[in-house]
Amino acid sequence: MQSGDGHFGPFGISRRVLLAALPVLALAACQSKTAGDVLDPGGSAAAPEAKGAATPAPSAGPVPSAQTFGSGETKVFMLLPLSASGGMGEKGRRMFDAAKLAMADLGNQTITLSVQDTRGDSAVAKDLVVKAMTSGARVIIGPAELDAAQRLTSISGPTRPPVLVLAENFPGAPRLYAMALNEADSAAAGAAAIAQKGKRKFVLFVARSPIAGAIEKRVANGLSITGASIALTMPFDPVAEAEKAAADMLATVSTPEGVVIAIGDASPLPILRALKARGVSADKVAVIGTARWLEQPLADPLFQGSYVAALDKSEAGPIADRFKATYGYAPDINAIYAYDSVALTAGIAGAMGPKGFTPQILENRNGFRGSAGVFHFRSDGASERSMSFYRIDRGVAKKIANSVTGF
Repeated sequence: MQSGDGHFGPFGISRRVLLAALPVLALAACQSKTAGDVLDPGGSAAAPEAKGAATPAPSAGPVPSAQTFGSGETKVFMLLPLSASGGMGEKGRRMFDAAKLAMADLGNQTITLSVQDTRGDSAVAKDLVVKAMTSGARVIIGPAELDAAQRLTSISGPTRPPVLVLAENFPGAPRLYAMALNEADSAAAGAAAIAQKGKRKFVLFVARSPIAGAIEKRVANGLSITGASIALTMPFDPVAEAEKAAADMLATVSTPEGVVIAIGDASPLPILRALKARGVSADKVAVIGTARWLEQPLADPLFQGSYVAALDKSEAGPIADRFKATYGYAPDINAIYAYDSVALTAGIAGAMGPKGFTPQILENRNGFRGSAGVFHFRSDGASERSMSFYRIDRGVAKKIANSVTGF
């Protein structure tokens, strides 16, 4: 099908399919609600701000069981921790609601979506991937558990379909594509944006974790584009070693031009406090946080003047409004990733059919426009996303640039 713009990009797909509002615009003539209606980039939602309270939880009700939606030719499996306890189960149920909304908007006629419950168990998730492979799935969405996603790297062979992984901080692997924004990419984009202003000597504070090396590599690569570099990387325990890390840094690099702090969901306040006590603060040195900072209140004056590269929530305005109207609570970023995963799958299936999920299509450099902005997948499974750049001012993250990247 030719899209309304009449222009075709690589692999015979219209450029609208590849870039504008996910690939689903190719369905405009086939559906009562077009993707242009669904993913209108002109949404008016406010920029990210410090969150004083958590997003309201989904309405109480029975835990959803495995269900199938749609009647399209393309079979898709979605693996979610629907019956898991605690925050993981809540995350799975938010994603489930997002998947239902995406199917109603875009997918019911193009894909058949089978949602399976991993129960938050990595072994169950791996078994469900094998089940999906033997059931003719053309693509798998999920799992949302990092351990489960990492287990999938041991499943290889030509029969394994591509997987759109929903787990946070999954770095990606060949044909295992990371949907969620990685903290490494946020840190790299923020550092690169500051380096473009002429800063050259950076220090990276990173929490000790399995992804610390990946964060250092991504930040170093992002800086190298501008000729800047990491003068020192300080792995540390953000809770117990902030004072020592700050002292050790200054013993080695007395005058950094930029300080990057990537410590996951830990509070950056201890290291910010320790640095300020030694004369290193945002009014003297460029302090760069990550998108994880926006998940907590920013009212403390120690945050003042810091920079963060993060997804622009205003991109998801129309979807967020409709989601809240449908389910009675606001979607979080994980629900947005789930929505985009189903929408992307439906778009490719509608434009290319069941055989359209090839590396050439999924890894196309033009990328896709989702409800959280433009992104594309690399051959190593990592995703690269365009982000907005924010400066924290009196407890609020205020946008100062529309599009920054660290790649």
